[in-house]
Amino acid sequence: MDLSRAEKLESQNEVQQQPSKGTSFLRTCFNGLNALSGVGMLSIPYALAQGGWLSLVLLFLVAVLCWYTGLLLRRCMDTHPLIKTYPDIGEHAFGFKGRAIVSVFMYVELYLVAVEFLILEGDNLDKLFPNTAFKLAGMKIGGKQAFVVLTSLIVLPTTWLKSLGLLAYVSAGGVLASFILVICIFWVGAVDKVGFNESGVTLNWSGMPIAISMFAFCYCGHTVFPTLISSMKDRSKFSKVLLVCFITSTISYGSMAVLGYLMFGEHLKSQVTLNLPIKKLSSKIAIYTTLINPLTKYAIITAPIATAIEEKAVFRNSRSLSIFIRTALVISTVIVALTIPFFGYVMAFIGSFLSVTASVLLPCLCYLKLHKAARKFGLELVIIVSILVAGLFIGVVGTFTSIKQIVNHL
Repeated sequence: MDLSRAEKLESQNEVQQQPSKGTSFLRTCFNGLNALSGVGMLSIPYALAQGGWLSLVLLFLVAVLCWYTGLLLRRCMDTHPLIKTYPDIGEHAFGFKGRAIVSVFMYVELYLVAVEFLILEGDNLDKLFPNTAFKLAGMKIGGKQAFVVLTSLIVLPTTWLKSLGLLAYVSAGGVLASFILVICIFWVGAVDKVGFNESGVTLNWSGMPIAISMFAFCYCGHTVFPTLISSMKDRSKFSKVLLVCFITSTISYGSMAVLGYLMFGEHLKSQVTLNLPIKKLSSKIAIYTTLINPLTKYAIITAPIATAIEEKAVFRNSRSLSIFIRTALVISTVIVALTIPFFGYVMAFIGSFLSVTASVLLPCLCYLKLHKAARKFGLELVIIVSILVAGLFIGVVGTFTSIKQIVNHL
C-alpha cells in the first residue's frame, strides 16, 4: 500500500475504534442476515426441485463451507489493522493485481444481484397487477418493465444512506419479511388447501449443477462481510455474528425449500411466488412480502460499489456527488434489468461463477497467502485444499451448465 492510502486507512481505523462510531452486535446481525437471506429464498424450492431431495445435503454442506470461508476472511483482516474492505484483503495478499481481481468479482457479483432484485420485483408485481402501464417522459411503459422502473424509484432514496447503522433499521425489515414469507408459504399449503402432496424425486443428476449453483448464490454475502466487520464497535464478536447469520439463514432456506417442493414438486417455477394461487389472501401477502425484501436489501448490496466509486472521485466528501453517483448506479441496474430475459439461470450463473469465486476460492487463496503456518501440512491445509477443489468443480460445471441453458432459451 502506498503511504497516502495507508494514512487514510489508519485515520479511518482510528475513527472505527471509537465505540460510539461503530455498529452494535444486533445491528450487524441484521445486516448480515439481510445480505445472506436474499432473493435466494424464493428460488431455493426450484433449486431443490432441480436436484431432488438428496440435494438438501448439498445445501447444508455449502452453508458450512461458506461459513468457514467467512471465518477465513475475518482472520485475513486480523493480519493488518489497515485492512477495511474485501479489496484491501486482496491487495495485502497479492498486491495490486490481487486487489483488482477481488474488486472485479466482488463488484460484478453485487451489481448483478442488484439487477436480479429489480427483475424479481417486475415479475411479481406483474403477476399481481397484469396489464399495468404508465407514461414516463412521454413514453408509455407497461408490464414488467413498468414495475422495474417504479421499483428503482422507490429504492433510490435508501441508496443515499451511507451509514450501516442506519441501514440496519432497513435490514431489520428485510429479516422480518423473510420470516413472514416462510409462514405465508406454509399457510398456503396447510390452510388454503394447496396441500403438501408432491413426492418429488430422490435425486436428479442432470439438474444437480443448477441446484448447487443456486445454493452457492444463497450464501454469497462474503463481499459484504469485510464492510460489516469494519463497521462494528467490537470486531472480535464477528465470529458470533457469522454463526448466528448462517444458522438462521440455513433454517429459513431449508424450511422454504421443503415447503415449496412438497407443495408444487416438479412444477416449481424459478420463483415460488409465481406458483401461488393469486386469489388467495395468503398468496397476496407472500407476494407483497417478497416485494419488500429486495427493497430492503438493494441499498446494502450496492453500498460497497458506490463507496468504491466515491473514493476515486475528486470531491470525495461532496454529498451532492455521492447522491449523483448512487443515482447513476441505480439507473444503470434498471437498464440491465430491462434487457435480461431470464431469472433462474442468471442466478445460477452468478452462483457458480461469481459467488463461488468471491465466497469460496478467493478467501481460501488469500488466507493461505497471508498465513504461512496454514501452508504447512496438517488438518487445516487439507480442509482448505478440499474446499478449493470442491469450489473449482462447482464453478466450472455450474458455469458451463447455466450458460448452456441461457443460450438454449434465447
